[in-house]
Amino acid sequence: MKTIDRILYQLKREGPLTAKRLAETFQLTSMGVRQHLQGLEADGLVSFKDVKVKVGRPTRHWFLTPNGHKQFANRHDDLLIQTLDSVETLFGQSGLQQVIARRETHTLTHYQDKLAGAANLEEKLQILTTLREQEGYMADYQQHGEGFLFIENHCPICHAAHRCPSLCQSELTVFQQLLGEEYHVERKEHIIAGERRCAYRIIKS
Repeated sequence: MKTIDRILYQLKREGPLTAKRLAETFQLTSMGVRQHLQGLEADGLVSFKDVKVKVGRPTRHWFLTPNGHKQFANRHDDLLIQTLDSVETLFGQSGLQQVIARRETHTLTHYQDKLAGAANLEEKLQILTTLREQEGYMADYQQHGEGFLFIENHCPICHAAHRCPSLCQSELTVFQQLLGEEYHVERKEHIIAGERRCAYRIIKS
């Protein structure tokens, strides 16, 4: 992977980062990383914001622009949109909802099989993170207060979700059913609402 592609990927996965942090990650010089970032800025793929600090000059944080995020568009997304359009044309809105419900059931069953041996919530999240990572969601999780935050830094069906928002509701339903009534799952950040990532807060009910 080229250095500029690695930089774009890291910004997609982690959000705004400094040139110093990127340089440390890739074992490059800060000057070299800044040159790459300036080139990406000229191409309209990244931008920056200066964050004030208590002492010294503001720290420059780089982030992806909307065009930068488009570099990660999934080519299967367009096919999914075409399929949804065709289903709705042939079978109407009710037919479309049946297809989404069927996808939801299939996804839930698949995940339940994979999580069957998990002993606790964190083990479930570890397995779910791996599954979603394999599906292209750039997934991660972290401790968050008394619960966890499950994060998806990319959505490979984003355009389809814009076309059919019930796909997003379906995924939230899958997570809730997968983790059970013992836990409450709440979406706190949402890509199709214009935020950088999707993030789900998971706490005991």
